[in-house]
Amino acid sequence: MEGIRAVLVDIDGVLTVSWKPLPGAVPAMERLRGAGLRVALVTNNTSRTRATIASRLAGLGFPVDAGDILTAPVATAAYLREHFPGARCLLLNSGDVREDLPGVTLVEEGADAEVVVLGGAGAEFGYEALNRVFRQLQRGARLVSMHRNLYWRTEGGLDLDTGAFLEGLEKAARTVADVTGKPAPAFFASALAHLGVDASEALMVGDDIESDVLAAQRSGITGVLVRTGKYLPETHRAASGTPDHVLDSFAGLPDLLAAGGGTPQHG
Repeated sequence: MEGIRAVLVDIDGVLTVSWKPLPGAVPAMERLRGAGLRVALVTNNTSRTRATIASRLAGLGFPVDAGDILTAPVATAAYLREHFPGARCLLLNSGDVREDLPGVTLVEEGADAEVVVLGGAGAEFGYEALNRVFRQLQRGARLVSMHRNLYWRTEGGLDLDTGAFLEGLEKAARTVADVTGKPAPAFFASALAHLGVDASEALMVGDDIESDVLAAQRSGITGVLVRTGKYLPETHRAASGTPDHVLDSFAGLPDLLAAGGGTPQHG
């Protein structure tokens, strides 16, 4: 753990659940700030803008501002500007994140699109909407998804997310989506560039073993899995790899960094 200068932190399920802070999360973040570590909150949240997320977290006591937030919509906008400049894009998303999609041409649902962009799932992901997406793909539109998470944690339990619908669309349309948020390597590269550190100097904390932790480790970042949020023991056991460290919660991270070690994967 020596040489860690920056910490990447997922939000949903790590710092908060249904926008309520998890026990010890605020003091832990304050300790990281006090230790002089650089912090980026990297999230696949697609229902709120960076400014809104920062405002909500600051209102809960977290020492963060909009410049600390890196979201899947922001990464998606950069990807679309680079790979599909000027393309007509149809967005299916729960929540309004247009503010974080500068330079992207969005069309109304009845218009032909060159690119279909999937954000986070919600009530908007009904049959009619998904069938419109399917028909656009049949006509040759490219498919871009902000993430492929299967579910996420709310105070009422686990809720389905975009990945549950994305896999069906891919199979039905015989296509493969370009994923722009976690676990895409480009997302982590962008976060490292934002923080100004190398992968070996960064640590990623998440509750999703595949999209957060193992994906970060494949990019050379130290991975820390927390047993909160969407964490499930069976998912942990069936994972495609082994986290570098496992903690009961984000509250234990400052002590892990201070001690230079942590709970092994099987602990």
